[in-house]
Amino acid sequence: MRSQPFRVLIIDDSDLAREGIRTILASDPTFEVVAEGQCGEEAVELTGTWMPDIILMDIQMPGIGGLEATKRVKDNFPYVKIVMVTVSDDITHLFDALKRGAQGYLLKHLNPESWHEYLRAIAVDEAPMNRELAFRILKEFSTGEQTNTTESPLTTREREILGLVAEGLSNRDISLRLRISENTVKNHLKNILQKLHLENRVQLTRYAYEQGWMGKW
Repeated sequence: MRSQPFRVLIIDDSDLAREGIRTILASDPTFEVVAEGQCGEEAVELTGTWMPDIILMDIQMPGIGGLEATKRVKDNFPYVKIVMVTVSDDITHLFDALKRGAQGYLLKHLNPESWHEYLRAIAVDEAPMNRELAFRILKEFSTGEQTNTTESPLTTREREILGLVAEGLSNRDISLRLRISENTVKNHLKNILQKLHLENRVQLTRYAYEQGWMGKW
């Protein structure tokens, strides 16, 4: 179990929004806010200075904005997990952020308990993907017929788990579906990510589609 809190950087041009986010995180010792910024440029600069584990990033801000800032941060600091924080559930913006490397998104009106649970899942790579978002990813990344190659390094069980991840199932859902422990699912996912040299569920969804493994299990 991690002994140190996850270091969080808050990026939002609204003073009120930053204060609200800071208050939510202060009630959970799992997280520590190390710095705050008001624009995308500061997101890149402060990430290099503070080396946070997680960035909570607003989408629409002055300057380069949250989407471009996300891309620049991930290009320079790929280990950092970025969660978009917005008042809008416009899936187009959220989808664009995920394509640029973000790991997830939170709506500002959600209750604090939902924030804590979701961010803890993001921090340890366990957050499930919204099913509508998964469908959009498949549609966006589809560039022709599925390859359905036999050259994959994954085992049959790993392909099965990957297909379920791409359909939006959480680790717990997968464990119940396959009647295996949640820890077993986590270990399988670690192996899958390492074998495929991928970083997150968005990339796994694209890979599963390209291999033709969607909806087979």
